[in-house]
Amino acid sequence: MAEGVRESSTSQLMAERAYVYIRDQIVTVGIPPGSPVDEEKLMRELGVGRTPVREALKRLSVERLVTVYPRRGTFASEIQLDDELWLTEVRVPLEGLAADRAARRASAKERRTLERLSEDITREIAGGADMLPLVLLDAEIHRAVYRAAHNPYLESTLTTYLNLGMRIWFHRLSHLPDLSPHVLDQREVIAAILERDGDLARRTAEDHLQGCSHSIRSNA
Repeated sequence: MAEGVRESSTSQLMAERAYVYIRDQIVTVGIPPGSPVDEEKLMRELGVGRTPVREALKRLSVERLVTVYPRRGTFASEIQLDDELWLTEVRVPLEGLAADRAARRASAKERRTLERLSEDITREIAGGADMLPLVLLDAEIHRAVYRAAHNPYLESTLTTYLNLGMRIWFHRLSHLPDLSPHVLDQREVIAAILERDGDLARRTAEDHLQGCSHSIRSNA
């Protein structure tokens, strides 16, 4: 029995590792939109068999990051600019809800994490950070807020939408203007959460996302 449990746990860990690796390759457009997903190459890079890769691709298909075509194979999903608008329509109220709940529910440890991330924003921008680290920092802040909201369904949903939104950002990165003002907005979101002002946290989170969306669509 114990041996079977260990084997099951190992399989789950390999599948999760494969999922995270392939997801990040797709989100950062290391696997470009519309390109085939090479299972053999991924197996070699991960050092795993076919099953973990296949399980990861099934999850990514549900999350709309890959598209499976019968008899053709699996491809990184295409990106359309309209995707960003549709994602934003859904994300804005949910991001606001997550910030509101984080203001009301964040633990002391989560509040310290958010405070550190706010300091990271100031340091990165003062140091003239490139676009890539700013985008990654922005995503880290979003994920920290989702966790602090203490609603697993909200966190799961928003994480899926964040990955899709991030992929558009990475796809458009060379065409985007200076993102520093939008990342700076996150300090206001964090400040409202730390002050336990749920209404203000909601408004600033919604404004932040709408501002980011406007920048992407204005520079299409």
